Amino acid sequence: MEAIMAQQDRIQQEIATSNPLVSERQDLSVLQGEYAEEDTIYQLKIKDLHKKYSYIRKTRPDGNCFYRAFGFSHLESLLDDGKELQRFKAVAAKSKLDLVNQGFTEFTIEDFHNTFMDLIELCEKQGSLGDVLSSFNDQSVSDYVVVYLRLLTSGYLQREHAFFQHFIEGGRSVKEFCQQEVEPMSKESDHIHIIALAQALDVSILVEYMDRGEGGTVNHHVFPEGSEPRIFLLYRPGHYDILYK
Repeated sequence: MEAIMAQQDRIQQEIATSNPLVSERQDLSVLQGEYAEEDTIYQLKIKDLHKKYSYIRKTRPDGNCFYRAFGFSHLESLLDDGKELQRFKAVAAKSKLDLVNQGFTEFTIEDFHNTFMDLIELCEKQGSLGDVLSSFNDQSVSDYVVVYLRLLTSGYLQREHAFFQHFIEGGRSVKEFCQQEVEPMSKESDHIHIIALAQALDVSILVEYMDRGEGGTVNHHVFPEGSEPRIFLLYRPGHYDILYK
């Protein structure tokens, strides 16, 4: 057992050292090289993606990729959208109080919230894209943002528990689900997490789903439904990256 654990740790370490938390923007064609030429399902789907997107920015596959991709992508978009920046800053500033009113302990969430606000203020002070990217590649800053986004997701799910209860399997309460699947680091995200975070911050997210399904095209979902997406993510089983038109 210990040998297996040690091996897991080594694999994690290798992933960590070879993949930045958030990469530079890359040409979408890098995806083609990740799959064999004869892997027709994926090659066709990549062709389909090329119709809409030109670039990809990768995130480290560590179970936190959805939150990191969301956080980075939205902050990047704020660098040249002052109106959304002010709206988002107000929502983010107020969010700590909402969590405290819900029973989250202020002193446990304060540092995470401060880091989140610092990054929004960095965008406001005309920080460069390079500044935002290096913040997201600083493990402690980046992880604090992820923790705060997880808390916001948990808070929203619990506030709207009557609605979300229907989607939770295994007879768990929404609170139990949040304690087990939302708040802990490295827990992967699913539809339910995306719906909750999109609504908690009122930011629209489009996810392109690329999997082994037949049909050579990539299906997408917009969260919340019918909204105008600001963020574009690519989902491959267990992993999210950022896409650019």
